[in-house]
Amino acid sequence: MSDMPGNRLDRTRAELADFLRRRRESLSPLDVGLPAGKRRRTPGLRREEVAALAGVGITWYTWLEQGRAISVSSAFLDNVARVLMLDEIERRHLFLLAHQRPPAMTGQAWCELPPLVRRLLDDLTLRPAYVANLRWDVTGWNAAAARLFGFAERDPSERNMLWMLFADDRLNSRIAKWELQAPQVLASFRRDFAQAPQDEGMLALVAALERVSPTFKTLWNRHDVHGRCDGRRSFLVDGIGPVVFAHSSFIVDQEKHLRLVYYAAEADHDSSAAFEAAMRQEPARSAG
Repeated sequence: MSDMPGNRLDRTRAELADFLRRRRESLSPLDVGLPAGKRRRTPGLRREEVAALAGVGITWYTWLEQGRAISVSSAFLDNVARVLMLDEIERRHLFLLAHQRPPAMTGQAWCELPPLVRRLLDDLTLRPAYVANLRWDVTGWNAAAARLFGFAERDPSERNMLWMLFADDRLNSRIAKWELQAPQVLASFRRDFAQAPQDEGMLALVAALERVSPTFKTLWNRHDVHGRCDGRRSFLVDGIGPVVFAHSSFIVDQEKHLRLVYYAAEADHDSSAAFEAAMRQEPARSAG
């Protein structure tokens, strides 16, 4: 009986009520730009203050905080979240408790590499791997990726996969059939761009690439988009020749939009064995 839908809804409404009340009581009038006023009997903001600042009806807010069985819009919840100064995780929690579809996380181009992810990269001694943020800036890589992509040879401002692939012949000239892969690459980036379309860094990157790469500009204006993040790619590796890699990507931190991109030379190829043999002798200092 305890798992019946009605009982679960009652528990969720009670949790929603407690969550809203505690967040409201954790704020002072000064936190939201109101005068301190006289001494208050209870801590935090009053319900009518939250409703007024959020631009919602006091009755509806009161009912929501009481856990009543009402439906409110996404805009209503967004306004309440803003007034209660909820962060992204708390905002998502509010939506889920109120039985709304979870909101999209605000995109951000995180630039720091978590230490544990750094250790993961170092452990992948034979497989090229790097971590990129939402803007496709490369925030970390291992020695095998340095050998394949030449990250260490580039200025930090140019360690961006989209820039390297469309504006730097040192990389795209070594990728077999690049003209066929370029549309897929850009369609994948547009998926990430849609998460932060007003981000200044994103906009600056696109504008710069439109100026220097006619191919990028043509493909960008096609507005193709897809989520494919795996496949095969053949690189011309110095001292070895063509090496075919299978590649895929994995989310290592969803909140910070960090993705690990992993390449593995295809098995049973002489060139693959040669690449891995070279990486066994590669100094660890090539990692970044």
